[in-house]
Amino acid sequence: MEVLFPFCAGIDVHQKSVVACRIYPDSHGTLRTEKQTFRTMTAGLLQLGDWLAEANITHVALESTGDYWKSVYNILEGNFEVWVVNAHHVKNVPGRKTDVKDAQWLADLMRHGLLRASFIPSQDQREWRDLTRMRLTLVRERAATCNRLHKALESANIKLGAVATDLLGTSSRLILRALVETEVPDPTALADLALGRLRDKREDLIAALDGRMNAHHRFVIGQLLDHAQELDRRIEAFEARIQAACAPFERAVTLVDTIPGISVTAAHALISEIGTQMDRFATAGHLASWLGLCPGNHQSGGKRLSGRTRKGNVYARAVLVQAAQVVCRMPTTHYFALYRRIAARRGKKRALIAVAHAVVVTVWHLLTRGQEYQEPGPDARIKPNPARELADLRRRAARLGHEIVPLAQAA
Repeated sequence: MEVLFPFCAGIDVHQKSVVACRIYPDSHGTLRTEKQTFRTMTAGLLQLGDWLAEANITHVALESTGDYWKSVYNILEGNFEVWVVNAHHVKNVPGRKTDVKDAQWLADLMRHGLLRASFIPSQDQREWRDLTRMRLTLVRERAATCNRLHKALESANIKLGAVATDLLGTSSRLILRALVETEVPDPTALADLALGRLRDKREDLIAALDGRMNAHHRFVIGQLLDHAQELDRRIEAFEARIQAACAPFERAVTLVDTIPGISVTAAHALISEIGTQMDRFATAGHLASWLGLCPGNHQSGGKRLSGRTRKGNVYARAVLVQAAQVVCRMPTTHYFALYRRIAARRGKKRALIAVAHAVVVTVWHLLTRGQEYQEPGPDARIKPNPARELADLRRRAARLGHEIVPLAQAA
């Protein structure tokens, strides 16, 4: 088998240690295979780098083991060409498995060019991606806190959630804070604290705020309100940091923001995951496959056994599915027509994934060409087919108990 990388190494990564195997030809042309174990502390990883440099290693393969590969990658990134590979793609023959054999197997695969490197963003993009992911975590924690607050109010017979749209809105916070700080709350006085459109529901508010609160309820609700306020503060801090770190990606965010259904926040999250250099993905289909938004391919014996989507980047996929849920409700877009056409045949869930796939294709083309989005209209994807349209009208009429009879057109 042809050797593509004569000076290479494989590293089996763990939390406390890494096992490295380097393969290289010596000065006499003899192939040498050497193995050694290093600690994952910074000093140990620096020793690993020196040990690889001694043999003039050029390519290094790592398994993407949790988050443990990141510290190794950060140390070796500037001195070697480091490939992070999917563990599912490099499984060895079962039996007699050891860390040393895993490292040697990785090195051997790398030597013959049988590995495929995973997409690892640049340092700036990785830092920006960490910020957007942390912001998403805080937003989800805020939603969980709101749900806990709702449960605490229900246990106190306070039905504010049945009247107010947002339990953490301005009016709700004023009412809840007064509810916590008052020993014997007056529902009428609390309802008078409502602002805006909530004042129109004053009578319902008075009835909803007539509960049975005690010291335990006041303590729990107060703590949840403080926690929600702290989460809001942290989310604002992360949003400011994300905006400041967005400078190298500002043009890409602007282009993606022109797509219907994608806000600036969604564009930040999406670009931080896929980057701006679309040459990493040969076609729009490659990007959709990496995100897990294209049909799977599982065939055997000439039969297609399954077409379910594969796993992909869960963060970007979630953003795109949410954008698809928004844009498929916009009648003036071609995504709306695509959703309705596929939902009628394949169901709403498959249609939603198809719309998300179409959005991915649009993103790839916008970033590749550097052009803003131009809406083609709801009829852009529909090819005129009078026979199919007539058959569809007959089926719809039959379901209503009618029959369509063709009439000759007047001359």
